[in-house]
Amino acid sequence: MFERLFGNQRVDPAVRDRIPPGQYLTEKFPVLHYGSVPRVDLSRWDFRVYGLVESPLTLTWDQFKALPRKRITVDIHCVTRWSKLDTAWEGVAIQTILELAKPLPAARFVVEHAEQGYTTNVPLEVLDDEDVILADTYDGKPLEPEHGYPLRLVLPKRYFWKSAKWIRSLELLDHDVLGFWERYGYNNNADFTKEERFSD
Repeated sequence: MFERLFGNQRVDPAVRDRIPPGQYLTEKFPVLHYGSVPRVDLSRWDFRVYGLVESPLTLTWDQFKALPRKRITVDIHCVTRWSKLDTAWEGVAIQTILELAKPLPAARFVVEHAEQGYTTNVPLEVLDDEDVILADTYDGKPLEPEHGYPLRLVLPKRYFWKSAKWIRSLELLDHDVLGFWERYGYNNNADFTKEERFSD
């Protein structure tokens, strides 16, 4: 079972240093999420940014797709201990979205809202990073449903549950609000370099 999930574990010494503590390299892309895969109707889909912003916004799918595009290649790390290197994503840079919404000075935290009521949370300073995008494409193809179609956040500097699949909105707040897994004992900070998997 281990090999089915993670693949061959003969790790090239050149990439060994890129694998954080307690993680295993995989060539596959394991599918892990709570609940069923939602069915999304793009004709009714929208993406919102609201809360402590000067210009709340709601984008249709066509409006989102018309925004400037960005590509990133990043390593991703799941709290269940797999790491996948050099993953290629395309979408819209988070800075593009934040520039449109204009966060107010009091905004310090963000709640990511996704389909089926799922949420996760990050500080705004963590979200507002040059390698964070709202991705609709993985490895040159539209996202597959089990990986978040039509849109997911990609936030590479935290464990991957902070990269919400099926994301629908960002809510900016002046205080922190625990998300779904954070309320069930996952570490609120989720820094994989420190193995922040679970709360104390």
